[in-house]
Amino acid sequence: MKSILLPTDFSENSWNAIQYALSFFKKSNCHFYLLHVNRFSNLASVDSSYITTQEAIKEAQTKLAKKQLRQYLKRISQELSHNKKHKFYTLTDYNFFIESIRNHVKEKEIDMIVMGTKGASGIKNFIIGSNTGDVITKVPCTTLVVPENAKFNNINEIAFPTDLSISYHIQTLQPISGVLDEFHSFLRILHISKKEKDLNVDQQKHKELLEDYFVNNDCSFHFLTNDNIENAVQYFVKSRNIDMIAMVAKNLNYFQRILFLPTIEEISYHTDVPFLVLHE
Repeated sequence: MKSILLPTDFSENSWNAIQYALSFFKKSNCHFYLLHVNRFSNLASVDSSYITTQEAIKEAQTKLAKKQLRQYLKRISQELSHNKKHKFYTLTDYNFFIESIRNHVKEKEIDMIVMGTKGASGIKNFIIGSNTGDVITKVPCTTLVVPENAKFNNINEIAFPTDLSISYHIQTLQPISGVLDEFHSFLRILHISKKEKDLNVDQQKHKELLEDYFVNNDCSFHFLTNDNIENAVQYFVKSRNIDMIAMVAKNLNYFQRILFLPTIEEISYHTDVPFLVLHE
């Protein structure tokens, strides 16, 4: 039984992430936890002139959140096919967002967090302060980031960009192998360098470790030379019709260069290709 955390702010982005998650885990027995985290600054629908204490504000916000979560459950049952393998639970919290996520990941023994993100503005703030960016960098849990235009079809090809500079533990890579086995996917391990050169001793060793780990999967290595790592990833994703990009949060510098792009024109694939972010 998998435990999946679905943080939601009741936006269409978070609804899209929920839709994606239910399709992604269609064949799996899952407990889905829909979580909404309230903060004082989020108060919008309650007339604060009639509320004089923080406890009263907390109670009003929590009551509203619980009502919205019930509406979400109703929407799930009405608009999405009912899956007997899936059970749903609602959670409301009044806390700092990341602290709340950490607590629930630990208490519910969460296997994966699934979150939505929004287009250009979402990616521009991905690493530098957004909720999604904070989760993938500060919460040690596998996270599936679902862009606003991502629609689940199938996971035929997964791109795994890496500079091969670090060694990955077997436990870190397990979520990738799980997806490969579930969907019979192809794994494309992508190494990009600015200049054409041979791998050094450590890189070759890390490559061989990856080869050994994925020996029973359809796996191939791709070596590209390009001055711009971001563009190279984008061209590769488009040319291969990649369905998912897997990355390890430990390799943060490489991760930032791919996700934090300067212009809208350069981030088209970020709006429809989900990211699977792995942690140690």
